[in-house]
Amino acid sequence: MKIDFANLRYQHSLYQEEIEHAVLNVMHKCNFIMGEEIAELEKSLADFTGATHAITCSSGTDALVLAMMALNILPGDEIITTPFTFIATAETIAFLGAKPVFVDIDAITYNIDVSKIEAAITPKTKAIIPVSLYGQPADMDEIQAIADNYHLKIIIDGAQSFGSTYKTKTDSCLGDISCTSFFPAKPLGCYGDGGAVFTDNEALGEKLKSLRLHGQTKRYHHKYIGMGGRLDTIQAAVLNVKLKYYRHDLSLRQHVANTYSKVLADKDLILPTIKSDRTSAWAQYSVRIQDRDTVQNRLKAAGIPTAVHYPLPLHLQECFDYLGYQSGDFEISEMIAKEILSLPMNPYLNDQEISYIAGCL
Repeated sequence: MKIDFANLRYQHSLYQEEIEHAVLNVMHKCNFIMGEEIAELEKSLADFTGATHAITCSSGTDALVLAMMALNILPGDEIITTPFTFIATAETIAFLGAKPVFVDIDAITYNIDVSKIEAAITPKTKAIIPVSLYGQPADMDEIQAIADNYHLKIIIDGAQSFGSTYKTKTDSCLGDISCTSFFPAKPLGCYGDGGAVFTDNEALGEKLKSLRLHGQTKRYHHKYIGMGGRLDTIQAAVLNVKLKYYRHDLSLRQHVANTYSKVLADKDLILPTIKSDRTSAWAQYSVRIQDRDTVQNRLKAAGIPTAVHYPLPLHLQECFDYLGYQSGDFEISEMIAKEILSLPMNPYLNDQEISYIAGCL
């Protein structure tokens, strides 16, 4: 059996006629930058999430940059986050001249360990960036209480979690600003790079809109130092189609995750744990396993692709040598990085395919 990891080709076939019509419509109008599809998408995203402001941008990485710019993060400021995440989480902090300050993760959810945040706070700390890793939001009540106590801002890195929920809120309504990615392999993906920022704060919403247009308030009048961070109209057209079916896709992802957890329950694996007061968008279905390299090679030989998210924590990446961290500083992150293995995850895996994967494992 040949398994597809993300199955983007099949997804396109489902919506092909609608997507191609929407893209051709943009081409016929030749309004490639900030066309009407952008406003349509932003309204739909706001309706879907419940956020007051949904502002599209050029990528999930740029969403993080825009969020920090909107919150006036300056060189020398410190931002607390986790080392077990994609590099963009901390790379964007460093890009703006601020300092990433890492704290370890929880061994069950793989999200930031809230019990370790306060010890990392200094007079230079300005914000916390919790990561909703693999699709599950972090412990936001506890994080928000810490932020309120120390007068810190919260930026949600929800690149993997669009459509997830925490208690009564969507992931996009948490913190001061929530960011997401529409990279093609994300749960809601476009056909290139794309992202969005969300906020309920009116002033921040207006500032974010300006920042992505070079700090412009009206044509050729610039209030802020901004960036060219707009989403392409063609990508918005794709997302306008896919968003209509996204709730159904999320339910299918949940079914796949439930089926995995059922058929793998008696295997010598550590399975994902989703806390009872939240839901996951299931960007990944990641298990922990011993002798990972051998297992990966044997699964590959059986036609089953896998991935490792992520093999080297950020505090051990060469680009962050200047921060002075060493091996052993974040033991949970380092342990998980050696054991984590992401199995094929997409809404279209059928029970037969999942059983085959489980059998091979």
